[in-house]
Amino acid sequence: MHIPPNWGTFFALIVSFLVFWFIFSRLFFRPFLNLLSERERRFKDLNDRTELLIKQAREAEAERESRLAEVRKGAIARREAERRKAEAEATEMMERAKAEAREALEQVRVKIEAELKAAERELEQMGHSLASELAERVLGRPLNSGAATGKNN
Repeated sequence: MHIPPNWGTFFALIVSFLVFWFIFSRLFFRPFLNLLSERERRFKDLNDRTELLIKQAREAEAERESRLAEVRKGAIARREAERRKAEAEATEMMERAKAEAREALEQVRVKIEAELKAAERELEQMGHSLASELAERVLGRPLNSGAATGKNN
């Protein structure tokens, strides 16, 4: 059995399909596709912006690390210079203290030698006077100091 096509219905269906396609395309498909393409564009822009910000953050971090390294180097150099300066000052102070101690020691040594010589002279004089006094007592008479010295020499 063969059913003949109904061309009127067929064309009505085609026309109605095209009309609905046009209406749905204008009202639903294009706005939805535009919305999807706009969303995709925004995501792409956000992705590009994110990558740019990440790149800038990495560059900023690298620059910060570089500056921090420079600051550390400068601080280490200043600390080392201050340490050397303090060591030099300490060495100078030690040398000055040693020199002052040597000078004070030398002054004390000279003073002691002078006192020792004075004590030796005093002891020698005391020894002579004691010897004279002892000789006078033993002899029982006063000694003539000028005659005694002339006879002893």
